[in-house]
Amino acid sequence: MFVVEGEKVVREFLNSSFELFQLFSTEADLFKNATIISESELKKASHLVTPNKVLAVFQIPESSGVQSKGLVLALDSINDPGNLGTIIRLCDWFGIETLVCSKDTVDCYNAKVVQASMGSLTRVQPNYLELDVFLKKTTLPIFIADMDGEEVYKIDLPKEGILVMGNEANGISESIKTLANHIISIPRFGNLQQTESLNVATATAILLSEFRR
Repeated sequence: MFVVEGEKVVREFLNSSFELFQLFSTEADLFKNATIISESELKKASHLVTPNKVLAVFQIPESSGVQSKGLVLALDSINDPGNLGTIIRLCDWFGIETLVCSKDTVDCYNAKVVQASMGSLTRVQPNYLELDVFLKKTTLPIFIADMDGEEVYKIDLPKEGILVMGNEANGISESIKTLANHIISIPRFGNLQQTESLNVATATAILLSEFRR
């Protein structure tokens, strides 16, 4: 099971296919069938610094399987919950139906990931698998993001393919790099050229936008 907090996000999950286990609220008129608790009780149960009236517990669903078609996003060892939550929102925004994650990527049902995804987890289901095995089996072209790749603005990108984004500190693992058909990068335009890298969620947004464009 996993925890969802805040009135807006809880409503999104209640209106989805996720199965509710328990619902708690500090206000009786917010939700039917909620167990009413005090502010202090909510604070003890909450993962947030400032709890927001409602906390719900949902069942983790069974995976529906992976479809290797269209534009697929693959994550190689993403560690930060905030980054994963933002990337799930990006998949929702750009209509990415398949999100695959290496098994050492942070759990998508981590409370911080759920909050950062802002309800998009109801529409985007990450699939955790052996990423190298998945990539070896696919017939889609594989694009990996790397600082030393070809500038993305100079490439004609296909409508179908797999975009692989790497770990915040170490980038794409060597075993995954060897499977790539294309290595792409986002060029720096600053005069000093001293910025080391972009945040992985920011880079994902830029690259998904280019693929969709």
